[in-house]
Amino acid sequence: MDNLFRLDGRKALVTGGASGIGEATARVLTGAGAAVTIMDIDGGRAERLAGELAGLSVLICDITDEAAVNAAVGSLESLDILVNNAGIGLVGGIEETAHEDFQRLFRVNVEGLYLVTKAALPLLLGAKGTIVNIGSVAGLIGVKRRFAYCATKGAVVSMSRQLAVDYAGRVRVNCICPGTVATPFVDAYIEKNFAHEREKAWAELHARQPIGRVGYPLEIAHMALYLCSREAEFVTGSVMTIDGGWTAA
Repeated sequence: MDNLFRLDGRKALVTGGASGIGEATARVLTGAGAAVTIMDIDGGRAERLAGELAGLSVLICDITDEAAVNAAVGSLESLDILVNNAGIGLVGGIEETAHEDFQRLFRVNVEGLYLVTKAALPLLLGAKGTIVNIGSVAGLIGVKRRFAYCATKGAVVSMSRQLAVDYAGRVRVNCICPGTVATPFVDAYIEKNFAHEREKAWAELHARQPIGRVGYPLEIAHMALYLCSREAEFVTGSVMTIDGGWTAA
C-alpha cells in the first residue's frame, strides 16, 4: 500500500503553483516523489515556497505571454506531468462585465492554458505523460453573477475533453472541477466585494455546498495526485467534480 500513488522519478510542472490549489498540488506531488517546477507570475511567493520544499524549481512567467511561455517551458529537459492551475476570477453578470475584463479572463484562463499546453506537448508526448486541468463547477453549471468566469471554465472543460480524444493512448488529459475552495483567491474575492460583512459572505459560501462547508486545497491536490499516478492509467477525458455535492443538488 505504501507504493500507491507514487511519482518517483517523474517531473511535474504546476502553473499558478505559488498559492492556493497550485501550492497544495506542488506540495502533494513533491511528497509523492515528483520533481516539481512551479510556474507563477508572483516571484516572491514562488521563491518562498521553493525555500520550504526541497527540490522545488521556479519559473517566473506570465502565461499570457507566448514568447515567455515558450522560453520557460523550453528550459525544461523533460516533463511527465502538467497541471494547468493558473486562473483568475470575476464577479458580475453580462451587463456588469466590461469588455476588457471579459478579454482578460479569457487571456489567462483559456489562452494561458492553451499556450502552456502547446509548449509542453512535445515533452509530454515523449514521456507518454499526463495533463490535469483545474476547471470549476462554474464550467458545468450556471453560477449567478459569474458570466465571464463560467464562460472560461466551460472552455477549460471542453478543451480537456478534446485533447483527451486527440491524444488518446499518448497523453492522458483530465479535468478537475472544484466547488468553492478556501484559497487566497476566495479571500481576495470576499475582501473586494464583501469586506463589510465577511462572516456573512463566508457563511453563504459554506452553505452552497450541500455538506455545509467549502473545500480545502489539499482535497483538490490529492485528486490531482491520483490523476497523475499510474493507478489512474485508464482515466482520460474525465471531468471530475469535487464540490461537496453542489452539482448533485
